[in-house]
This record gives sequence, C-alpha cells and structure tokens, in this order.
Amino acid sequence: MSASPAGFAVGRPGAPDAMTVNLFDSHCHFDFEAFDSDRSQVWEHCRAQGLTRLLVPGVSPSQWPRAQALSEQMPGLCWAAGLHPWWLGELDGIDWEAPLRETLTQPGCVALGECGLDKLIDTPLDDQESLLERQLELAQSLDLPVILHCVKADNELIRLLKRHSLPRGGVVHGFSGSRQMAETYWGMGFYLGIGGTITYERARKTREAAQTLPLEALLLETDAPDMPLQGHQGERNSPEYLVEVAQTLATLRATSLEAVARQTTGNARRLFQV
Repeated sequence: MSASPAGFAVGRPGAPDAMTVNLFDSHCHFDFEAFDSDRSQVWEHCRAQGLTRLLVPGVSPSQWPRAQALSEQMPGLCWAAGLHPWWLGELDGIDWEAPLRETLTQPGCVALGECGLDKLIDTPLDDQESLLERQLELAQSLDLPVILHCVKADNELIRLLKRHSLPRGGVVHGFSGSRQMAETYWGMGFYLGIGGTITYERARKTREAAQTLPLEALLLETDAPDMPLQGHQGERNSPEYLVEVAQTLATLRATSLEAVARQTTGNARRLFQV
C-alpha cells in the first residue's frame, strides 16, 4: 500500500484493489497539552493515513490564541472560537463578547463554538442558557455555524435553537442520543457529530441513529484527547483513530469506507466552508 498527499490506501483482505480515502476530524482538541510532547508526529501520521483536515474548537478566551496559532502552523487545520460551559468560571468580571466577536473574524476561524449546555456540571443551567443564547445571537449576526456541546439537555437546547434563525446551522458534536432526537436536530438544519461512542456495542440507540440517518446528516469526529474508542479505554484518544470511527460507521451502514469518507468529508467542508 502506498500513501499520497490526497489520502491513504485502504486494502481489504482479498480485495484486488485499494481505495483512496480522505477524512475530516470535525472536532479535536489538538491544542490541549495532552499532545504537547508528540503533536507533530501525530499529525504526520494522521496525514499519512489520509486525515487531511482537522478542526480545533475554542473553549475559552485564554485558549483561542493557541487554537489560532496551531491552525496557522500546521497544514490542514482550521479552528473555531467559543465559550464552553465548563470554562464559564473564567468569564467572571471580564467583557468577553467584544473579544469573541473580534476573534471570530480572524482568518481560519470557521465557526462559533464549542458552546452549549451540560447538566452534569455544577454551573446553574440558567447561567449556561444565558451564555449560550448570547453566543447564538453572535453567530446569527456574523453568519457563522455553531458547534454545540450538549449533555443531558437536548430539550433545553432545542428550545433555545428554535428561538434563533441560524441560516448556517451547525453541528451537535459528540452526539450520543436516539434516532428520534437526531432526526429532530437534522430537521432543524444541524449535523450530528459521530465519534467513538458508536464503537461500543452497548450504545444501541446511538448506533441505530448513525445507521439509519441519511449519511448527508453526519460528520466524523474524535473529540480527542477525550472519548476513547472501544479497545482504547484508559488511553489518550487521538485523531489517528478517526479511521476506526469511519470504518465502524461503514460497517453499521453496510457500505464502503470510501463512501463514508467521501460524504462526511464533503459535509464538513460545506458546513465550515473550507
């Protein structure tokens, strides 16, 4: 098998020919310190496998410059800027809205996010909703897609999204819900970010959603260094494993890896306009 800048050759046992596949990791915290010791080597390996695009989401004002710098240094990376509910404490006493608006206009910044709601943290949900609503208004005014984090708060998130007209839509990243919930988001114009969850057989509802939704509704992601895949529990997750997510999705849908890669990469490119 030989790799090329356009993708990597994937050979099947007994198959006469190989396929060339291009992948897009639509959500990877590649700027986090977990990758500080070997980031360049990891990205070199990713590119050799055909992972040619990766999006670094933003989580807090102190992190946005790192995401931007990394995307400028490494070919194939783009970035986003947003306020994640886990980092809401960093916002005490600072004016974040003007800096966020300015950051979102910088070259290579393709979306607002990661932002959203999380019922498993101590921050009051009312405070999270207020922060998210202001970000949705900003995305609307700047005509940007949004990258959404949602944990146990789908009904509240859908209610907020219905209040705002977001022509560019966005993606519900790390989706782990049911087919019915996925159809609701897709019907509202939001992609579903599919990651390592589908590699676990016990995740029946999410695997069913990934299996039955139109492939046009799905993006691939790793959420590395978090969300390890089946067989990699306890390890650092890595964008190098995106091909395993893609292959699992292809198996669930009884289609080819090539078809999954082509459609999901096209979806990501359209959403983020890269």
